[in-house]
Amino acid sequence: MASMASTLTSSSLTTKLQKPSLLDSSFHGTPVVRLQPAKAATNSNNHGLSVSMSANGSTPSYDLSAFKFDPIKESIVSREMTRRYMTDMITYADTDVVVVGAGSAGLSCAYELSKNPNVQVAIIEQSVSPGGGAWLGGQLFSAMVVRKPAHLFLNELGIAYDETDHYVVIKHAALFTSTIMSKLLARPNVKLFNAVAAEDLIVKGGRVGGVVTNWALVSMNHDTQSCMDPNVMEAKVVVSSCGHDGPMGATGVKRLRSIGMIESVPGMKALDMNAAEDAIVELTREIVPGMIVTGMEVAEIDGSPRMGPTFGAMMISGQKAAHLALKSLGLPNALDGSYVGSIQPELILAAADSAEIAEA
Repeated sequence: MASMASTLTSSSLTTKLQKPSLLDSSFHGTPVVRLQPAKAATNSNNHGLSVSMSANGSTPSYDLSAFKFDPIKESIVSREMTRRYMTDMITYADTDVVVVGAGSAGLSCAYELSKNPNVQVAIIEQSVSPGGGAWLGGQLFSAMVVRKPAHLFLNELGIAYDETDHYVVIKHAALFTSTIMSKLLARPNVKLFNAVAAEDLIVKGGRVGGVVTNWALVSMNHDTQSCMDPNVMEAKVVVSSCGHDGPMGATGVKRLRSIGMIESVPGMKALDMNAAEDAIVELTREIVPGMIVTGMEVAEIDGSPRMGPTFGAMMISGQKAAHLALKSLGLPNALDGSYVGSIQPELILAAADSAEIAEA
């Protein structure tokens, strides 16, 4: 592999914000409509109070000097939250795909899956805040490094970055996390159940058929209180993206080992970025019937190297897991070339031809 630049200077970086194209998907899926952010104007009154206005110059429809909320009963707030959440629990008690772990791989997987509006996707995340380790780049540093060609996924999401020959840098990892979540969670076929733990798997006839769930705080305190039985969520496919080993990491493959569905979980090897990222994407697969592994959990089960603070493999592994899930569901997918989304097939073929010419 060609060597990467050893230093970054302002002259060696070019800020990129890709324009939307007709083939606006790194897997030629359903195009994602990008809304250009409105330019804000600032109006300062005599008291020094700044009020943001939309680009068309209209003023806010309320008076900030005498602002008052509409009335509401406290019970209404409680009923709205409870009714909607319980409706979601009823809806997703039997779903198409459950993604366990809302880190960068899990979010990328769910995002790719959600492009098919007929696929119901439930995301289980033990933490209150989804995102896993993708809120920071590494060692509490904010920038996120993504090796090419994974930057094509960033282009699809509309995330700006600085570019070098072999990699790109997002100015803050939280920009990736917040952007993909804002797009993903707005889709009607997706529900994030955060602060919920996957305590076990449902296994029937040698096939994983869902997850056993509980409130995360209950799961963390089973030893401090009387037994609180869990709940269940059936699924046609489970995608395990629990991350590398740790208190809550690699829980999916460790459970498979403990019940005898796989022989061993050797754990990931020492860091080697060049070997690790390729291996994680290549080895993303259906590890047992009904369960796909993605992200750093792949390194745990295969004993492949860890990659440290680079995130491209998480994104592409997640995308691959999504298309493995689509294939398992018998739906069009990029792995067998049948995934075209809403784009005309001839346009996809033309784009593929152009890509092959460019590579040559």
